[in-house]
Amino acid sequence: MKPFAAIDQGTTSTRVLLAGAGAAAQVLLALRHGQHYPHPGWVEHAPLEIWANVQACLHAAGQVQAIGIANQGESCLAWDARSGAPLSPVIVWQDNRTEQQLAQLRAEGAQALTLERAGLPLDSYFSAAKLGWLLRHDAAVAQAHRRGRLRLGTTDAFLLERLTGQFVTDATTASRTSLMNLASAAWDPALCALFGVPMECLPRIVPTVGEFGSYCGTAVTASIVDQQAALYGHGCRAAGEAKITFGTGAFALALTGAQIVRAPALGLLPTLAWQIGGQITYALDGGVYDAGAAVEWAARLGLFQELAELAAFSAAPAIARGLVFVPALSGLACPHWDRSAAALWLGMNAATTRQDLCQALLEGVAMRAAQVIRAMAGHVGMASRLAIDGGLARNPYFCQFLADMLGRTIVTSRFDERTALGCAALAARGAGQLLPTQADDMADSFEPRITPGQAQDWQLRFDAAVSKTMGWKREPSGPAPGPP
Repeated sequence: MKPFAAIDQGTTSTRVLLAGAGAAAQVLLALRHGQHYPHPGWVEHAPLEIWANVQACLHAAGQVQAIGIANQGESCLAWDARSGAPLSPVIVWQDNRTEQQLAQLRAEGAQALTLERAGLPLDSYFSAAKLGWLLRHDAAVAQAHRRGRLRLGTTDAFLLERLTGQFVTDATTASRTSLMNLASAAWDPALCALFGVPMECLPRIVPTVGEFGSYCGTAVTASIVDQQAALYGHGCRAAGEAKITFGTGAFALALTGAQIVRAPALGLLPTLAWQIGGQITYALDGGVYDAGAAVEWAARLGLFQELAELAAFSAAPAIARGLVFVPALSGLACPHWDRSAAALWLGMNAATTRQDLCQALLEGVAMRAAQVIRAMAGHVGMASRLAIDGGLARNPYFCQFLADMLGRTIVTSRFDERTALGCAALAARGAGQLLPTQADDMADSFEPRITPGQAQDWQLRFDAAVSKTMGWKREPSGPAPGPP
């Protein structure tokens, strides 16, 4: 029997995983694509480079039963409806070029509408403002709109149309645009009008699992946001089960079942986990913009040469020695939602070493993730064990420090490609088959080693450092971001 293929199209790379047919899941090919920074705060990808990498990955997969696609979520672009040619770069989820417009909308009180309808704050993280920006600032996009030839959408819609000829997006991805009504899973006219996005240019919203068409004779049976795919890949099915994926950013999701949980004061976002068989399952989302991105940045600065250097440290935790790093290179997401925040090392002295800075950096990412999980725990009855995946899940120091800060058992897996595995499992489900995701492959379990009081002291010290980063990049005359 043929296996199933999952395309994991992420922020820095595209990879293909094969699973099923009695063989162990494996990644066959991973291809990196360029990150482009044309102006401060702008982050772009080349659409045709991503498309070429997707094609190469599918070619490497060979003959398979069905295909699933996981996407970046909030990254978006414009393209021509007739030729399929891109009209713009991909504007990546990290991009904050729309912050000035969003600050004005916040000042006008428009955030009440986005929170009510989409469940999301006014933040440049989401796709809506980016799509509106393209119409206002890109002449080719505006011209295509006038000619009735404009397509606007997230990267999944662009790829699906090229693969299968269907101009669609799944409900999980649509829920990350700030243009979809979370309760109805349909485009919302008021939200589209707010951001200046013509609804007729958007793709049709479809369930996560279903018939997306075929590519070279092979059915595409699932499409989903990468973080939701990872949640499914960890085997999370019941309310309260949660995971954190540590990739470019760190993204926590906790299932809430059929209930939309709203906690805007804490910056937590209700989102759609998946839509299968007419049933919508919701989740609570909390993100950290910079996780693996902060580690890669430290490498570019020359603070370390090999990742093995970060696996253990001889000194006591940096936070215990008064050294703190706040990973706000792209601002702060949950629970602060402040794009004007800036990254910060605090507590350095003449004896501080590069290794100390790296230790503080890892701890800072863990403490930001702990802020998110603690906020979630106040609204969801979360399980005592927390599954994590991604690059930092392979770092024993990081995993132990996260367990200490959360007072929870942290579980990692031998096979940590959970995004791709979840996508493959959903593709199998779309083909009427069951692909297990809860195999006995636990790699390590980390138990807390410090007292709750010590963890609280360290978290309070970190929280104080975070407060010093907020508003740093704000124009003196600009309005404050305001809570979500």
